[in-house]
Amino acid sequence: MGQPNEDIQVVIITGMSGAGKTVAMQSFEDLGYYCVDNLPPALIPTFIDLIESSGGKMNKVALVIDLRGREFFDHLFEAVDQLRLKTNLRTHILFLDAKDNVLVRRYKETRRSHPLAAEEAPLEGIQHEREILEDLKGRARQIIDTSDLKPKQLRERIIQSFTGPEKDAFSVNVMSFGFKYGLPIDADLVFDVRFLPNPHYIDYLQPKTGLEEEVSSYVLKWSETKEFMKKLIDMLEYMLPQYKREGKSQLIIAIGCTGGKHRSVTLAEYIADYFAGDYATHKSHRDVEKGKKYNRG
Repeated sequence: MGQPNEDIQVVIITGMSGAGKTVAMQSFEDLGYYCVDNLPPALIPTFIDLIESSGGKMNKVALVIDLRGREFFDHLFEAVDQLRLKTNLRTHILFLDAKDNVLVRRYKETRRSHPLAAEEAPLEGIQHEREILEDLKGRARQIIDTSDLKPKQLRERIIQSFTGPEKDAFSVNVMSFGFKYGLPIDADLVFDVRFLPNPHYIDYLQPKTGLEEEVSSYVLKWSETKEFMKKLIDMLEYMLPQYKREGKSQLIIAIGCTGGKHRSVTLAEYIADYFAGDYATHKSHRDVEKGKKYNRG
């Protein structure tokens, strides 16, 4: 019997059926994690005991938990609470989600039936599963919306989040989006900047994006923008250390305008660059390429 490892990474992968758990598990395998698919939650503490006694041979573990009924929840929550009492473990719940219409499309493309609605329309099973998983999603430390992600992009998100000298380091992801395309379901904080002057109505700026200097200069020059950014930055400077202290590994800040092309992109870039010196920051622009001709950024 070996001695307990000093630092064991435990990632519990769960979420909606069809949201990408298989791709996630493959990604963790590529990162050197020992992966177990569909482990009953009641067996998690016993399995971790075996890992601890491995003498350091396995110090990164990813467990895919596919919950098909409410009876599993008590076991899972009890297991997670037990793991978090161990000072040599770093436990992280990764929840994969996607919009209902996307999940329905994926089931139709694969011609598979939903596990909770084998003889019914996939949407009924999806809605039932979403109700069952609501509490678990609330306990997740990271939520990834895979609705607009290709498998390669999901792998990149996971590798980005779980690679580095300190796997549980706090990172800040700043994303822009367009309200016309819907809210990002994996965002922790959402800010609406549609009240700011809109470059869409300037003919020579309309086809450009907030990634270009002409647009960003236009957005940032207004007194409304300057005052808003001053207040927002001040609030984030207070909030980010609190989230980090609470144990959150990643915070997703979403900045939204009408089309996700001009104002939101400019401010997302500004915020990410501002905090880059203090935190691991990442930026993404969900809708910047959508509807270029008609976008009202």
